[in-house]
Amino acid sequence: MKKLAIFTLFILMTSCNSTKTALEKSNSNTEDTSVEKTQILQNSYAFLVTAKATDKDYGYSPDKPAMVGGVNSNEGPTNERRFLNALAGPNGEELEYYRAGSCCPMKSKNGFKGVALLDKYRVYYKGSKDTLDLYINMYDSRQLYIPSGLTARKF
Repeated sequence: MKKLAIFTLFILMTSCNSTKTALEKSNSNTEDTSVEKTQILQNSYAFLVTAKATDKDYGYSPDKPAMVGGVNSNEGPTNERRFLNALAGPNGEELEYYRAGSCCPMKSKNGFKGVALLDKYRVYYKGSKDTLDLYINMYDSRQLYIPSGLTARKF
């Protein structure tokens, strides 16, 4: 059983191109609970996210994921959806999304044995020419921003 767990972890760790660089980076992705407690809900369905990201790679790169937190309170997947539900297309279009899987191990004191996996979501909207990939970290929490090219959803 232990060999199977090690093998599975090995497969997961080698499934993402940024594995080596992400694990070599400092443990700067630790949960900042003061930020998580200040994340405001628009409603039970979505966070209130109003600030635009100044970094064009925010959310689009495994090295700069949106950190929604919640794993410690059993709300990790819910927080991922709350983040995505807070976003809209460039002209306010409703986003559609699906989880494409987990990838990209990174250091996290909140992860399994110090390692957390990101979730990769495929995002699109009516009239979009391509599907976007957004990377979300449910293990750690930081202030949330609207990724470049997207807007805040109007409720």
